[in-house]
Amino acid sequence: MSALYLVRRLLQAIVVVIGVSVIVFVMVHSLPGGPARAILGPQATPIQVKEFIIANGYNKPLIVQYFNYLGQLLHGNLGYSYTQNAPVRTLIGQALPKTALLVALAYGLGLIVGIPLGIWQAVHRDGALDHFLTSVELTGYSMPLFWLGLLLIDALAIGVHLFPPQGPQGPTISASFSDPVALVLPVVTLMITVFGSFARFARSAALDSLAQDYIRTARAKGLTRWQVLSRHVLRNSLLPLISLVGLILPLVIAGALVVEQVFNYPGMGLLFWNSAIARDYPVVMGVALVVAVATVLGSLLADILYRFADPRVSY
Repeated sequence: MSALYLVRRLLQAIVVVIGVSVIVFVMVHSLPGGPARAILGPQATPIQVKEFIIANGYNKPLIVQYFNYLGQLLHGNLGYSYTQNAPVRTLIGQALPKTALLVALAYGLGLIVGIPLGIWQAVHRDGALDHFLTSVELTGYSMPLFWLGLLLIDALAIGVHLFPPQGPQGPTISASFSDPVALVLPVVTLMITVFGSFARFARSAALDSLAQDYIRTARAKGLTRWQVLSRHVLRNSLLPLISLVGLILPLVIAGALVVEQVFNYPGMGLLFWNSAIARDYPVVMGVALVVAVATVLGSLLADILYRFADPRVSY
């Protein structure tokens, strides 16, 4: 992998993040009511609203407001939350580690469960258990996250009182580690969707590998089934999954936003939801930018991992 490729990909990532910031900025400032009415409330007089607009520069052209916002971003200033009376950077700094923990656990468990299961299904394809697992994976993959979360709360929290109905509460990530049982239902809800995707892709990739000539050659040399699977099928099946890891990351982060709302888990999703309802525009834009950066970095990381996994690929 050449340094020129990395520089080109980083420049593309910066362009994508700037594009996302433009779209979010325009959409937020196009919402009815405007930030002044949202912050001051419906009881504010027209004179108060006008003074607020002038004091905060909302009367300037939109492009001027955007470049002022971009200049603040370059200095690490994401804005100030008027509803929570705190800098946006502080609020995101408190919520981001909790969302990262939720996504990492769901992602890790999805990979650990999904990949071996998909390869096992490929080896035992078209059997009764293969069809049953396919149905389970497709059901989990296609079920809306909010509905799946509500079903798990009803069955495991209200029905048998096995887990609490909401995620760990607390201002810092240490609350999540001190109450791991409360983290089970949010992680399982998000993991069910992730594992279905990985299992389906692993099954398809393994089926493709099993049909290749080098598999027949390996069997003709007398290798056992386990040696064929571990040395040839698994490695070649992982290559398309590396791309999937990067591509599916935005969906997992979006799913985490829904899961956090369902389980009242105080991460980025719940912060975004509450800020959107309160029309706290600086927080909404800050969260959207952080998600965009995470998505771009995930895609870049997948490209780098693919290069190391397959030396034949050159950039």
